[in-house]
Parts: sequence; C-alpha cells; structure tokens
Amino acid sequence: MAAVDSTVKPRRTRLTRAKLAAYGIDAGAVSFRHGLSVCERGVIDEAFTIMERCLKSASTVFATPDAVKHYLQLQLAAEPHEIFGVLFLDVQNRFIAFERMFTGTLTQTSVYPREVVLTALAHRASSVVLCHNHPSGTVQPSQADERLTQTLKRTLSLVDVRVLDHVIVVPGEALSMAERGLM
Repeated sequence: MAAVDSTVKPRRTRLTRAKLAAYGIDAGAVSFRHGLSVCERGVIDEAFTIMERCLKSASTVFATPDAVKHYLQLQLAAEPHEIFGVLFLDVQNRFIAFERMFTGTLTQTSVYPREVVLTALAHRASSVVLCHNHPSGTVQPSQADERLTQTLKRTLSLVDVRVLDHVIVVPGEALSMAERGLM
C-alpha cells in the first residue's frame, strides 16, 4: 500500500468556481444564475469581485441615492426570490462591502437584526444601506418593510451605526425609502 503525502494540497478545479462567492453557497435554484453554465456563473462572480475591488481601492463614495440604487439593482434586481442585503459604508460613505444576508421565498424573507449588527461590527461600518428585491415587480414598500427598517434603525443605533436608506429594487426600477420620507 502506498503512503499518502499529507502535505500535498488538493488541486483547485474549475468546478469549485461554481460556488457563488457572493452567496457563499453553491449555485442553486434560488439564484437567477441557476440557468447559467458553470463558466458563465464564474464570469459573473469574477466581474463582481473586480467591481468590488475597484470600489474599495478607488474609495468610492456613495454620495447620492441614485448611485446606490444603480449599484443595488445590479446586485439584486434579477433574483427570482427575495434577498435582503446590506451595503456597508465607512464614516465618509465609502464602500466597505456588500453582503447578501438572507434569502427568502417569492414574497418574503426573514431578517435577523442580531446578524446585521454583528456583520456591521465585523466590517467596522459607520453606516449602512439596507436593501432587498421584490420579485413581484413592484417597488412599493410593505408595512412589514417599514417596520423592519425602523427596527433595524433602532437596533443599529445602539452600536453607533446609522441606517442611511432602505432601497427596494426590481428589474429596471428602484425605490429609496429615504427619498420618500419613510426613514
């Protein structure tokens, strides 16, 4: 019987790239990327990785709701299931990270404020922009969306993290709750 060399690392295959970096999960049916080939999903993931690296290195400031809405539409608008995400920003509203935090069903997702707070602290964020998509195609916030926003504002304020906005996105459109006076 031949001895196995434990110092040899397993070779990383192209198939490993099927894992969606933005989700931290395999490319499943909950993503619009499900119908794409492994290679196509890899290209999209690489594009997002490059875009985020550029945003970080350029100290990109999200100064207007329109800039934020365009970025978040890119991230979430095409998803067939509701996804709640958070855009983490520093003291000068520069990009730190974007995370898809919770995935739900066609009409709702469960959001856990404790997890949002822990992630904001881990990123050392000064402020956040909450966001989610509406697969139904309407950007109008529900009462549950408004209650969640207020709950997260109160919770995050306890650790000195400001909620700047809550953006709802659909293909071709986005609504800023701050612009509508709902914050």
